[in-house]
Amino acid sequence: MVDYNVKVRVKSDNTGVDIANVKMSMNPFDEIAVEEAVRLKEAGVATEVIAVSVGVTQAQETLRTALAIGA
Repeated sequence: MVDYNVKVRVKSDNTGVDIANVKMSMNPFDEIAVEEAVRLKEAGVATEVIAVSVGVTQAQETLRTALAIGA
């Protein structure tokens, strides 16, 4: 998703959000959820942590963040 600190801009033709050269990142609430899921896995309550993104190619960096956390 678009970084929560970035001001969102609308495309000049009003067809959507302009994400060109915009930083993408995991929002803080999702990051907390991934961290908690990893804790549950480490405690033996869960067997795996799965991170999924349905979106633009730039979302790959957010998935890498989830993998770095332990997903």
